[in-house]
Amino acid sequence: MISKYKTFLPVAAGAAILGLSVPVMAQTEDTDSVGDNQVQVAYRTIDKYDLLGGVATLDFEELQKKNYINDINNTTLNGYVAGFNGNSLWGMDADDEGFLVLVDGMPRDMNNVISSEVKDITFMKGAQAVVLYGSRAAKGVIYITTKRGGEGPLQINVRANTGWAVAKSFPEYLGSAEYMTLYNEALANDGLDPMYSQEQIYNTAAKVNPYRYPDINMYSKDYVKKVYNRSDASLEISGGNNRARFYTNVNYFRQGDFVNFGEAKDNYTDRFSVRGNIDVNLTDWVSAYVNAAATYYNARAAHSNDTGDYWANAASLRPNRINPLIPISAINPDAKDVFDLLGTSGNIINGCFLGGTSIDKTNIFADYYAKGYNKFTSRQFQFDAGINLDLGMLTPGLSFHTQYSVDYATSYNSGYTDSYATYVPVWSNFNGVDQIVSISVEGKDEHSGVQNISNSASRQTMMWTGNFDYKRTFADVHNLHAMVLAAGWQRTTAGTYHRTSSANLGFELDYNFDRRYYVDLSLAGLHSAKLAEGHRQAWSPSASLGWRISQEDFLRDSEAVNELMLSASFSNVKTDIYLTDYYMYSPNYTNGGWYSWGSSGDPAAYPKRGSNEDLGYISRKEFSVNLRGEFFNRMIGLDASFFHIDNEGLPINNSTKFPSYFSTYYPEASFVPWLNYNANRRIGFDFGVNFNKSIGEVNLIVGVTGTYYKTKATKRDEIYENDYQYRQGKDVDGIWGYRCLGFFATDEEAEAYDQDALGGTNLQAGDLKYADINGDGKVDTNDQVLLGRGGWYGDPFTLGVNLTAQYKGFTLFLHGTGGFGADGMKDNSYWWVYGDRKYSAEVRNRWTEATAATATYPRLTTSNGANNFVASDFWMYSRDRFELAKVQLTYDFNANLFAGKVVKGLSVYVSGDNLATFGKNRKIIEMSIGTPQSRFYNIGAKVTF
Repeated sequence: MISKYKTFLPVAAGAAILGLSVPVMAQTEDTDSVGDNQVQVAYRTIDKYDLLGGVATLDFEELQKKNYINDINNTTLNGYVAGFNGNSLWGMDADDEGFLVLVDGMPRDMNNVISSEVKDITFMKGAQAVVLYGSRAAKGVIYITTKRGGEGPLQINVRANTGWAVAKSFPEYLGSAEYMTLYNEALANDGLDPMYSQEQIYNTAAKVNPYRYPDINMYSKDYVKKVYNRSDASLEISGGNNRARFYTNVNYFRQGDFVNFGEAKDNYTDRFSVRGNIDVNLTDWVSAYVNAAATYYNARAAHSNDTGDYWANAASLRPNRINPLIPISAINPDAKDVFDLLGTSGNIINGCFLGGTSIDKTNIFADYYAKGYNKFTSRQFQFDAGINLDLGMLTPGLSFHTQYSVDYATSYNSGYTDSYATYVPVWSNFNGVDQIVSISVEGKDEHSGVQNISNSASRQTMMWTGNFDYKRTFADVHNLHAMVLAAGWQRTTAGTYHRTSSANLGFELDYNFDRRYYVDLSLAGLHSAKLAEGHRQAWSPSASLGWRISQEDFLRDSEAVNELMLSASFSNVKTDIYLTDYYMYSPNYTNGGWYSWGSSGDPAAYPKRGSNEDLGYISRKEFSVNLRGEFFNRMIGLDASFFHIDNEGLPINNSTKFPSYFSTYYPEASFVPWLNYNANRRIGFDFGVNFNKSIGEVNLIVGVTGTYYKTKATKRDEIYENDYQYRQGKDVDGIWGYRCLGFFATDEEAEAYDQDALGGTNLQAGDLKYADINGDGKVDTNDQVLLGRGGWYGDPFTLGVNLTAQYKGFTLFLHGTGGFGADGMKDNSYWWVYGDRKYSAEVRNRWTEATAATATYPRLTTSNGANNFVASDFWMYSRDRFELAKVQLTYDFNANLFAGKVVKGLSVYVSGDNLATFGKNRKIIEMSIGTPQSRFYNIGAKVTF
């Protein structure tokens, strides 16, 4: 299913760190443009050497010269800078209300920005860096700055790429004969008679008649290709003078799909977009700008069934269920009724008719051949304009800046949905030859010719900001900056009653003495309509101190220490983004249910929650320390941070503070209100180290980044019988389950052990045995313990390593990422095989009496397998791995070749993404039950005119 507003599908790419991670503080340079040393922070830019922690920057435009990234998303940004782990900033929650993405200051979707449009990206990790953005930014901000025109002659850049996505692996499932054999074994384990005869199994294995005895491999070349193409092209035009400057980007991309039959052969995704901006100096003290972008996104896909898309069916449809296409040549020549019936079919495919059964009247194969297609269409338009006023005529150093934006996004599905007939053959054998003697029909061929429009959606986003800035330097050493701002943001979504809004005031006062001693004070005033009147306002304060040690006399002329800054910050940011809806403070009732009032039959009203008008903001209380330095003539760069974050007042609505009769499970009703109660803690550090040195004619650059964090539930509303059950004091991202003791060795051992609470009645040898932690003689939920960390907000420790080697016109770039400390649970349908599920290759390692000593999988069963298929350390695996994310070789032709010519520059490159994974559980990590993971091989060129 294609999600709304998604503007393109990602193809994974690598990345690199191109500069030090840099933090936050006062502007001392009299400039508003982002230059070599200027960094974008909240509502302004400042010199990177005056930053006080909690911010990291990436010169994305420079990165693209040696590492072309075709999609910007969480995965492709992983490993660039310290503090971002590919999922979150400093391990903060990464759900739908995760970090805030700003594009040129406006809240927008990250995937609606093409890489060729981006100049740089700022990662605002610390609370002190985001406080001025208000409530919505409480989990951090990723600020994307797009390219703009500059003074100079007209410049045209054309870039083109084409590449191939190659599937890493496909899941392995048993063929029909082996499946039927093992399913009979599962039935025998459950004391039931076999379903499949030995003759049926033999005929299937011997491929006597593959149409009568199906053996469908849904990952074979008949249905799936291992490679598809992705191509893109972009055109950039820029130029201007001191009065006006412009930039335009026109780009297009298109990619295919792995599925390769029926309507799915024509599956594609494409995107066309235009982005442009104009900067104008209207007078000496008034400048203005206009930005606009339009995106046209389409995705065509064959119609799927209720079970899901092709990959969902590939993981569930057993190989012997159906044969999708049966040749007409298999019909007995004398079976006139069969030919007459098929003569009415509108879906004869290459001399074959659509197969089915009385149970499988429809199937994914027939869907893709005969049901039609669906096309998802998304359109986005973005516009913003701003004015900058230099008010120095009123008082030196005073300026005013304002910006307004309005974005529109619409999406809908269109297509043709046909119905079709499948045919159930009846086979007979004549003189050793299988032939179809009759068929029955299921369904009807119908083509309405009417285009269906569905799932229409639209949204509008508006934002306004305005701020006064004052910055002055007194007596050459006293640098002062102050800001007062107001900002409001609102989103209207079709079908949603309440608009999503965010509004805040902001105040900032910065001072530094001689660029040595720094003080930064920030304060945001918040307003939230999610809270009751009298509780809707709050203040978020932040304070930072900095000491630029390298400016002291004892280090000022040091050749070993070129730059050294130590800073510390404390912030208390209030937020409402953990409140998932409006009016959560008020009581709620609903009609309906099993009960009614007397003889009138009117439905009763049920309480859904109680009232709590004291429900308030959630706090992010943070203390952080940052150390940044450059050493040995800037050959080595270092940026390291420590952070301690407490999220307090997290909402709960199942509090044990209320009597149990305040809520009932049947009928579902509750008088329990939402409360601010729970609290979480995150403690960790990040670091970034750069090394660059020329060795002969080779320029070498090495970068390493790392982020580590640990979570802790510091406060929970809970009551358990045993101390080890309490979540308080444990990992927030903890995995809970049972300690597995292995397999029951005998039926007698299994019968004597009480695991009935797990649904494990009729336990046998080969079932899993769990530890009775509390020693009460039975295993139930009271015996669940903390098993490991899930790394839900990113791996506990993430690593990024990159290497750049430049020799003459050649540039070799390598980038790797690592993730360590998180565990996974093998709990999808590939691993948890029971009932009539499709059998994966894992069941070959099942427990039997003959394999008792070597088995790594429980005995097979046709029941629900409730005892075996629960969360336990039996199914856990380590997700530790290191991945070679990117390798690119670029050749830049010598500029002298183009002197006096129309072409001014040419670069060509070849690259590979997601090339290798190194880890104990590589095969598990690289295998997906849904859309396959892929490597991507690309060739590209950039021409400058």
